[in-house]
Parts: sequence; structure tokens; C-alpha cells
Amino acid sequence: MTSKKTGWAQLRVGLLAMAAFALLAALIFYITSSSSLFESRSKIYAYLDTSGGLLKNAPVRLNGVLIGKVVEIKLSGENSPKRIIKVTLEVLDDMFREIPNDSKVSIGAENLLGAKLISIKKGASTTPVSKGGELPSGSSPELDDIQEQASQTIAVMQNILTKAEGIVNQVEAGKGTIGKLLVDEALYNRAMSITGEIERLAAALNQGRGTLGKLLSDEALYNDVRKTLGRMDLIVADIQSGKGTAGKLLKDETAYDEAKASLVEMRKLMTDLNAGKGTAGKLLKDEALAKQLSATIARVDTILDKVTTGQGTIGQLLVNPSLYDNLNGTSAEMKGLMKDFRANPKKFLRIKLAIF
Repeated sequence: MTSKKTGWAQLRVGLLAMAAFALLAALIFYITSSSSLFESRSKIYAYLDTSGGLLKNAPVRLNGVLIGKVVEIKLSGENSPKRIIKVTLEVLDDMFREIPNDSKVSIGAENLLGAKLISIKKGASTTPVSKGGELPSGSSPELDDIQEQASQTIAVMQNILTKAEGIVNQVEAGKGTIGKLLVDEALYNRAMSITGEIERLAAALNQGRGTLGKLLSDEALYNDVRKTLGRMDLIVADIQSGKGTAGKLLKDETAYDEAKASLVEMRKLMTDLNAGKGTAGKLLKDEALAKQLSATIARVDTILDKVTTGQGTIGQLLVNPSLYDNLNGTSAEMKGLMKDFRANPKKFLRIKLAIF
């Protein structure tokens, strides 16, 4: 009896341990697995040109929704493009009706750490894929390219942060304009002094001192400005009503017609001048007259050169002092003679008769 009881107790302990291990295994599977023990699954197949680092048990997502997993990845034995790798997908049976048969399969990125998945982009067909069927492959963005771009971006950001750190260090050391603004006490005191001056200026303006202060607070000056503006309004009103010279120029049609006629005459005159008509036109356009004037000017210039150098009578008069003195003496004698003549004309008009 004792041996039978001992064997029965050992059997119960063994059965209990086996049940505990089975329950523990089921619990571990339930915790670690994304699938359920009681969900039915079926397989579909996809062909790709490369596995791209895809691993077994990688998730399968339909437009981002988890619907299954990858159960096998192997070479297909074919050489056709996009049919070199055969991927077996295990998908929940109740999801097959959500997968049109023209849906595209591609390898996607689960995250930036390297994990990859099968991404199914839902098609537009009304016929769902059949169990054991095949889905066409689509374009697969390479994660390596994404990671390379991310690495380049991180490198650029790191470079920017390094430069920013250098700038901050220079600012903290008091270098540059910003650094001096932060640490230079003399510059700070100067800024405070300027601020004080601005405050005093604002106070003076508020109190009406100075020209700007009077402009801001002096009522008499304000009234003068208003009077000036009023007079300006009157002037503008007079001009608009046609009063005064400016008003007549704006409103009087006769003055407008006269001005228009004058402009027409001026235009005709300018046309005649451009055509070389009249004396002024010939002066502007006649080459022969221009050459004659040029020659005359040249001769006058030559005469002036001779005069300034003392050549000729006029030149001697300008530069010869003895001739000037002689002329001056002659003028004096003539003046005396005329004086005597006016005083005693009989002296110079005496007639002498003689008989032979």
C-alpha cells in the first residue's frame, strides 16, 4: 500500500509539473508572440528582387495595420527581375477580404535602427487575393539610403552645433560685438549713459523744452500751424476756383489755348531751326557759315595776338610808353590850343592884306 501511494503521488506531481510547464509555455508564447493560438492563418507569396535585410518573423502590415508575419525567405530559382527572392507570408484568414489581388508588396522600414517589414499597399481591385495566391511586388525604398541621408543630416546638425558652441564660447570670453555687450563694463556703462540721455531728452520733450518740445506741446505753435494750413486751404480753393495767376492757368481755357498756341509756335521754331531755316538755323546747320565763323574767329585771334605783342599801331598804343606819352602831350597841346581859341578867336582869324 505504501509503495502504491508513493507511486501515485509521484505520478500526480509529474502530471502537475507537466501541466505547469505547458501553461508556462503557453503564457510565454502568448506574451512574446504577436499572434494568437486560436486565430487561423493562411499563406500568400510575394516575389522580390532582393531581401534587403528582411528577417523571418518580420511583421506584415497592410497600409500600416499588422495582419501577419513572414514565415520564410528563400531564393526562388528564377532569373526574372523582381522574382529572385520568394517570401512566404502568413496572414490572418479574416484579413484576406481586405487585400485586393492588385495590392503591391514592398520592403519597408520599421524604424531607423534597422528593423524591416513587409509593407502591402492596398490596391483598387474588387477581387481579394486568394489563399495561397501571389501578390505583385512594388518599389522598395532602401533603408540604407534613408539611414545615409539621416547620417548626413546628423553630421550637418553636429557641425552646426559645434559652430554654435564655438560662438557661445567666444561670447562668454567677451570676444566680438555680442561678447563685449555682455561682459564689457565700459560698453555697458556707455549704453546706460546713452539710455539716460534718451530719458532726459524724452523728459525735455514732454516738458515742451527745445524746438521739438515746442512742436509737441506749444499750443500757440500748434495754432500757427493750423492757421498756415488754413491759408493753404484757401489758396488751394482759390486755385481750384480759377482765381489768381495759377488759378487762371488751371481754369482759363483762353490762357490754355494761348499756351498751346505758344507751344505750337515753339515747336515750329524748333523744327525750322533743326531744318536749318533762318539765320539761327543756318548758324546751327550751315557748315560753310560755321567754317567762315571759325576762320573769322581765327583771324581775330591772330590780330589780338599781334596787339598783345605790340605789333601795329594799336599794339604800340598798348605796349609803347613813349608813344603813349607823345599822344598824351599832343592831347594836352590840343587842349591848350582849343582853350586859347575859345578865349581869343580873333587872334587866330586875323587877315593880313599887302599891296605890292
